[in-house]
Amino acid sequence: MFNLIVGVGNPGSQYSDTKHNIAWMLLDQSPLFRSSIWKSKFKGEYAESTVKGEKVYALKPQTFMNLSGESVQPMAAFFKIEPERILVIHDELDIPYGQVHFKMGGGLAGHNGLKSIAACLGTDQFARMRIGIGRPAHGDVANWVLSPFGKDEKIQLPTLLEKLHDPLLSAMVDGLGKVGIYNKKNLLA
Repeated sequence: MFNLIVGVGNPGSQYSDTKHNIAWMLLDQSPLFRSSIWKSKFKGEYAESTVKGEKVYALKPQTFMNLSGESVQPMAAFFKIEPERILVIHDELDIPYGQVHFKMGGGLAGHNGLKSIAACLGTDQFARMRIGIGRPAHGDVANWVLSPFGKDEKIQLPTLLEKLHDPLLSAMVDGLGKVGIYNKKNLLA
C-alpha cells in the first residue's frame, strides 16, 4: 500500500488549469480526499484519509514543480513513510492524452519535479502514476506543459479525471502489480 500520494504541480491561479497541474486536478476530485480538510505544512498542502484501515496522505507541494522534493522529503520523514510507499502523480509528455502508466523507480525522463523528489529523498525508488498529456507537434515543451488543455481535451478532462480514480485506488491498495492492466490503455475509448 502507498501511504503518501504526491500530486506535483504549480501554485497560483495562472497555472491551475494547465497540463502540468493534472495531478492536482486528480487529487482535488478524488473521492478519497474530496471531503478532507487540506492543511498547510511541509511547504505544501496535505490531507489525510483512511484506506482499508491505514492512514493515507495526499500532498500538493506548493514549492513550484521544480522544487517538489523540498515538500515531499520533510513530510515523508515526519510521518516515517519510506520512499517505496510513496506514489507520485505527474504529467507525462511521452504518453498520449487519455492514457496512464505506472512504474516503480527508474529514469526521470527529464521531469524536473521527479528529479527534485529523487534528489531530496536520495533515491529514485518511488512509484509513479504517469498521466499522459502528449507532446506538442512543434514548439517549446515548457510552453506546452504550462498551457491549458486544448478545446477537445478540456471537454474530455472531467471524464478522464473520473476514470483515473479506479487505477489510482487500485495502485494504492494493491500496489503496482495489478495496475498493469491500465498501462497503454486509452481510458477515453
